[in-house]
Amino acid sequence: MLGLTVKVRLDLFTTNNHKHKQTPLSKEMILRQTQILHSLRTKGHCTVDELCRQFSVSDMTIRRDLQSLENSGHILRTHGGATMAERVAFEFGFMQRGMENRDAKRAIAAAAFSLLGNAKSILLDSGTTTLALADSLRAGRGITVITTSLPIASALQFSEGVDLLLLGGLLRRESPDLIGGITESNLENLHADIAFIGADAVDETGGAYNQSLPVARMLQKMTAATDSFYVVADSSKLGKKAMVRFGELRQAAGLITDSGISPAMHESLKNAGVNLIIAPPLPSEDERIQS
Repeated sequence: MLGLTVKVRLDLFTTNNHKHKQTPLSKEMILRQTQILHSLRTKGHCTVDELCRQFSVSDMTIRRDLQSLENSGHILRTHGGATMAERVAFEFGFMQRGMENRDAKRAIAAAAFSLLGNAKSILLDSGTTTLALADSLRAGRGITVITTSLPIASALQFSEGVDLLLLGGLLRRESPDLIGGITESNLENLHADIAFIGADAVDETGGAYNQSLPVARMLQKMTAATDSFYVVADSSKLGKKAMVRFGELRQAAGLITDSGISPAMHESLKNAGVNLIIAPPLPSEDERIQS
């Protein structure tokens, strides 16, 4: 069994990157590097000192191991340690989506916040626009936020005036949110005063789309679990389609978007019976810093 494991690891640590000249790895090194990968997958991040203590070797030995693992594309070295490469890519991907059209999303979030009224229970999906709205709810008092989003849960975790209900379910590999039968079952037994739901695309007839079939099915459950729901989508998503049509905007309380919407799209959505709410622009991040 040990011989088979060693053979697999030898293949794992082979790289085609000719910039890094690799020397043959001993069985001891291969086993240690395999265990280092296991520790990183379990903990997310390990320091050089932690790994030295774990394997009773010098820091130079660990640094050579980490360099070898980085050369093979399995990890990324950090200051004083390392983390799994796919974890960094995952987190960067979500952060990058949050930075796209950031000022528009802030404006949409502010418009959504103004529509809360006396709502005590608020349902939020897992988009980056609803995450911007969650930031505005941190100072809330006596409200309950129901969500499938781990970043939203993290943003509101320590808000004393906010009760946070995180819906259970399966964690998506490509995005930090929950889906599946458990999530949908929980939604069927809950009711919220108001909901804000993101869309990957909105077409000219008022169809709202999501790229994922499981997410689209869950969003349909969300719309049924509230008296009033709004769809939030910045103007870059308008006039497009994605894989699954999960709802009709004329059945929503409104579509909240930014002032970048084209006149033609504005007219098409109005003709389709959509209640359009155009968020006025806010000062940009750069303008706020300068002032």
